[in-house]
Amino acid sequence: MTNNTEHHAAFSLVRSEFIDALNVDVFEYEHKVTGAKHIHIASENDENVFLVGLKTVPTDSCGVAHILEHTVLCGSERFPVRDPFFMMIRRSLNTFMNAFTSSDWTAYPFASKNKKDFRNLLDVYLDAVFFSRLDPLDFSQEGHRLEFAEPTNAESDLTFKGVVFNEMKGAMSSTNSVLWQTITKYLCPNNTYHFNSGGEPTDIPDLSYDDLMAFYRTHYHPSNAVFMTFGDLPAIELQAEFEDKVLSRFERLDRKVIVPNAKRYFSPIRVEEAYAAEDVKEDACHVVVAWLLGESTDLSQQFEAELLSNVLLDNSASPLRRVLEGSKLGNAPSPMCGLEDSNKEMSFMCGLEGVARTDAEKVESLIVDTLKQIVVEGVPQEMVEAMLHQLELSQREIGGDSYPFGLQLILGGLSTAMHAGDVIAQLNLDPVIADLRERIQDPKYIPNLIQSLILDNAHRVTVTLRPDTELEGRRNNAEKDRLAAIKAGLSDVEKQQIIERSEALKVRQSQIDDMSILPKVGLEDVPAELPTYAREKLEQTLPVTFYPQGTNGLVYQQLVIDLPELDEEETAYLPLFSYVLTELGAGDSDYLMMQERQAQVCGGIGASTSLRATLGDRQKLSAYFVMSSKALVSNFASMSELMYDSICFPRFDEVERLKELVSQRRSRREQSITGQGHVLAMTAASSGVCGLSSQQEAWGGMSGIQSLKALDDALQSEDQKALELMAVFARIHDKLLTSNKQLLVVGEAPQQSALLDQVDRVWASLTKGDAVREFALPPVDLNVKKAWLTSTQVNFCAKSFKTIMGIHPDVAPLTVLGGS
Repeated sequence: MTNNTEHHAAFSLVRSEFIDALNVDVFEYEHKVTGAKHIHIASENDENVFLVGLKTVPTDSCGVAHILEHTVLCGSERFPVRDPFFMMIRRSLNTFMNAFTSSDWTAYPFASKNKKDFRNLLDVYLDAVFFSRLDPLDFSQEGHRLEFAEPTNAESDLTFKGVVFNEMKGAMSSTNSVLWQTITKYLCPNNTYHFNSGGEPTDIPDLSYDDLMAFYRTHYHPSNAVFMTFGDLPAIELQAEFEDKVLSRFERLDRKVIVPNAKRYFSPIRVEEAYAAEDVKEDACHVVVAWLLGESTDLSQQFEAELLSNVLLDNSASPLRRVLEGSKLGNAPSPMCGLEDSNKEMSFMCGLEGVARTDAEKVESLIVDTLKQIVVEGVPQEMVEAMLHQLELSQREIGGDSYPFGLQLILGGLSTAMHAGDVIAQLNLDPVIADLRERIQDPKYIPNLIQSLILDNAHRVTVTLRPDTELEGRRNNAEKDRLAAIKAGLSDVEKQQIIERSEALKVRQSQIDDMSILPKVGLEDVPAELPTYAREKLEQTLPVTFYPQGTNGLVYQQLVIDLPELDEEETAYLPLFSYVLTELGAGDSDYLMMQERQAQVCGGIGASTSLRATLGDRQKLSAYFVMSSKALVSNFASMSELMYDSICFPRFDEVERLKELVSQRRSRREQSITGQGHVLAMTAASSGVCGLSSQQEAWGGMSGIQSLKALDDALQSEDQKALELMAVFARIHDKLLTSNKQLLVVGEAPQQSALLDQVDRVWASLTKGDAVREFALPPVDLNVKKAWLTSTQVNFCAKSFKTIMGIHPDVAPLTVLGGS
């Protein structure tokens, strides 16, 4: 805790508060001249984080905010190089760098543990955001442009080009993206969420350079900005940078960017639209029922809605999800299921995918009738308590796998900050959780929320998205006709201008910039030693390694098993085994009871495999099976017992559950093809490098998706196939139980003795295991030339080069160059 409220004279302190659960002080400041907000989260953490967020509110689907996000990063007043953002990646020790465009805001965050590096990045980011060059050629490159198919031949066909134009063609080839945009279009008929903030490919060419500049001048202004920082740098130092580099050059903007609330419907509506498909199946529709709720800036409403959504949909034992997963009207619950609380007004959605077109109204009735039934029958108190427990876990957890902890906190409060809500209250959930704990003592609390927020809410939209095999062709023809009409109207002078712009852009793209104008860190700034962490190894019945860390009242546990030798069939199904293991029942408990136990005592249980090629030989592997979970310290014993039951006594007799899980996994994997197009292309291109890369493509690449589809079809038509698959799982499981095992536990040092006593008690009967033959894959060394066909508006291409092994001295420079 710090009492240091010292701040720059250009800022006023609005208020501050210490948040005990996070061990941080949060300060809210306002710049006196421009009105810019500064939220500073003071922490002893040396990983400092910066984010500047701007409320960006498009009034059409031309993609202006998205194109601006790209173009802003193409050079600025002080750093007039073409690509300072990516140049800084290899001149920096950052732990995170990115830029985001959401439905109603754009953000530019970074993080670094090195103070010099942080200030370097701050210089570049501030100048890029507020003093961008916005060169017309960069707009042509990043946004859209007209170009001849043969750039210097005016007689060749005219085409649309542009980074964002092509990116959104790919994005809008995803059925999930189309579904989301269709839902929000009708759910929000009159405000910015009605439009596609990323840009519709048909609308992007309508955006002019003048439109881009006008949007920049009003939206990329400090009066429309929120600065958010986290770490051990004092607020006064940060504010001095903001003032000197940016704010002193601006006056307060005379207009305010706002998002009006949506006009409400007085009765539910039903709509139907189409998505592009390769073939029309009888059961390929998506049906989603969506309700518009209250404002996300009202913390009480937000967490009531989040608690309600979790109670209804969190896991397979949740009453609404249980009905959706068991329904024969569709293949799986819709990926849209849940609460959307990042927009100004929240929305609750649920539905099914893989639905027959004639069953759309039946899906709607199923959802509404189920909600009515829950109102009448109520919800078990322990289920409501479990969901409140999950909220508490999310409040206490420090860190994450993808974002720095400070950035997680900042992003958690960003939407609230953008809409002038109470960011400090948003970060301090303990009072909200305490209030909810009192409210849920009333057994009618959840049923009353269902009635008031959902059933009595007339602003309801039911969307049916059906497959259309001709849609893509009509789009392509419309684009060709549009381009032909444009070309027919071009004068010779205008044609020459297009050619000259293409040539100028080519020159600009190939120019070599003077990178020395960008700041950088030197070798003297790079720590000579890698960080080390205290640990203690204990040779108990099951070996345990304990890592003492500040975990804010949580404890993390992993069971790590050396992956044993598997036959070809077992290897093929290993990822599916890992996926279903913690979704099945265990011992005397069916899968529903196990789901309930997970929600009550921990943050869920995950199982996965970790396979890596060795440094000296790409054909050899280190391979592990890992089961992991996290819990409050008070629930550690219960979590350990749950993990023990899950690994020792899985139920390989729940055949119908297996079919549900495979069907759901198939749906997710099929829908991921467009969104993961680049990854899938790279996986395919690399599949000949070694045995591991070949197997990864067979598991997770296009071959894996093809195999999963065939398996799902077989399971739905042959009961014997499910029994055979369960038998394979049982064989894998038996081999794992006899293999070498160890436990990893991360918790706070004062709890070490008590935690290890509980580990010894719970895991005592699970032996370490014997040394067995290690998992191995056949060596592979092939040149791969492969193409996959799928329904998408863009192609994803990749080329893979075999390179040196990890012990080679050139690994370090190649890694740096590869990241550039």
